[in-house]
Amino acid sequence: MRPLPRPRAVMIDLDGTLVDTLGDFDLALNAMLADLGLPAVDRAFIERSVGKGSEHLIAATLSQAGAGPGLQPRAWDRYQRHYLRINGSAAAVYPGVVEGLQRLRALGLPLACLTNKPAAFARPLLQRLGLEGYFAHVFGGDDFPRKKPDPLPLLETCKALGTAPAATLMVGDSGNDAQAARAAGCPVVLVDYGYNHGRPVGAEDADGVIGRLDALAFD
Repeated sequence: MRPLPRPRAVMIDLDGTLVDTLGDFDLALNAMLADLGLPAVDRAFIERSVGKGSEHLIAATLSQAGAGPGLQPRAWDRYQRHYLRINGSAAAVYPGVVEGLQRLRALGLPLACLTNKPAAFARPLLQRLGLEGYFAHVFGGDDFPRKKPDPLPLLETCKALGTAPAATLMVGDSGNDAQAARAAGCPVVLVDYGYNHGRPVGAEDADGVIGRLDALAFD
């Protein structure tokens, strides 16, 4: 991608952008299903389904496993227990992420991690993987009344960073991030290795696509 105008701050998604968490989702979701006496789901389904928040993921998983919606509260309880226990144990930081975060920090850019993942999962994951210290703010999907692709989380994060949306770059891996950024008035760059619900990331409305976080370049 061509260099972008230098932003004043950067917001970065978590799952599929900073960290490959499919292994964690696989373990937690299938442990939840086993508790409920339901059949397991495969990683291809999980990869297509993550990114819209845990409530959506659990509802989609129950539907895939042939369960009725009445199981959602019990499933959420079991999922929470398993995910909190597993969190980060089967996850890996993507190549180029640490180098990219170091480069952004060296430029003096304030950073925020903005994810649809519940905050109680996001913050311990970043801490476990040694990434938490790069971020001035970490916001989860339950920190605001609405989740991405709604623009509200981005607008509130810009307020926390003290920067205008037009000067605050969003970096993500999916159409959720791109749609939210466009609606908020933020520039947006997507990585090409994450989870985009089975769609090619290059088809999304973004200002650029990169293969590693440390490939971000500014004028």
